[in-house]
Amino acid sequence: MKIVVNCWVLRSKQLDGIGYFTINTLPRIIKNNPEVSFVLLCDKNFTEPYFDFKNASIKKVFPPYRHPVLYVLYMEFILPFVLWKLKPDLFLSAEGFLSLASSCKQVPVIYDLNFEHYPENLALKNRLHYRFFFKRFARKATRIATISEYSKADIVSTYKIDPDRIDMVSCGINSNFYVLPEEKKLAVREKYSNGQPYFFFVGSMHPRKNMHRLLQAFNQFKAGTGSSFKLVVAGKMLWDNEAMVATYETSPYKQDINFVGRLSDEELKEALGAAYALSFVPVFEGFGLPIVEAFEAGVPVLAARATSLPEVAGDAAVYADPFDVDSITRGLIRLYENKDDLCAQLVKKGFERKQLFSWDKTANLLWDCMQKAMQ
Repeated sequence: MKIVVNCWVLRSKQLDGIGYFTINTLPRIIKNNPEVSFVLLCDKNFTEPYFDFKNASIKKVFPPYRHPVLYVLYMEFILPFVLWKLKPDLFLSAEGFLSLASSCKQVPVIYDLNFEHYPENLALKNRLHYRFFFKRFARKATRIATISEYSKADIVSTYKIDPDRIDMVSCGINSNFYVLPEEKKLAVREKYSNGQPYFFFVGSMHPRKNMHRLLQAFNQFKAGTGSSFKLVVAGKMLWDNEAMVATYETSPYKQDINFVGRLSDEELKEALGAAYALSFVPVFEGFGLPIVEAFEAGVPVLAARATSLPEVAGDAAVYADPFDVDSITRGLIRLYENKDDLCAQLVKKGFERKQLFSWDKTANLLWDCMQKAMQ
């Protein structure tokens, strides 16, 4: 049996959510199935040892994916020939792109459809490409894997796909997160917040992450409480987010907001573990990995009551309406006041809820989906 996997998403050493999903599921699947031959299609710059198994080989992608025109050139002109030559039993696409021109059985992982609901948040070239192709990918797919029941229902309703063709495989928790000892928390807070407790956000500065409302809510929190709390924001800076930039630049509490940029895995473990609480209120999310990572780190969570997040967080979070700044402010204040030991209760519930999520489970569910497609 032979399976070809498209994982060009690993072209950068700086992984995002899709990248973490890929490196945590595929190596487990390859290791657990030594009788299967896997061919990994990777970018020419890929050098990492994620797939160092006897039953796996690397094939470098050409041309490199850098623009939607090149996506189409590769997926519709180069890849069909590659698949015809390799004759795999299945083509798995870790980032959701398929070849409409190939007759090979294909399974995409479609994480969410944010581009259908908030197209204005994407560059025009990407918006046009995603909205034209992904509905065709979904209809072309032999089966579809996705990461939440919300995303599954969204794919069904938006693209009119039979739900029996879609498998929810969930996500796991990156194993480097754990509860920091108190002395370590104090040291990390000295680094990021001058020793003060802080609310923490991690994610790319994409408009759907709702940073401008979180900043507005933090301003209201500071004004209403007089607290010394800080807000620490980690993630790649996309300063084309005009609303976020304007809110930050005009904030009377700029000195209490620390944009620390993208953190290494070790730095993120410490920054999240030392936080007073995670403040994660995006308007759209396919899963919400920071929430389960906060559970692992023993950190209380403020989450948006939107899309997949209640499904992931359950009763282990304080919720806010992501479109209502006052609601987000009330959530911050609830955590700050910590009445009736609210934060301790949330941490306890988070420890219980995190048992639902593991990369072993996700890998097994994805493999089940792949097997169904090959039958």
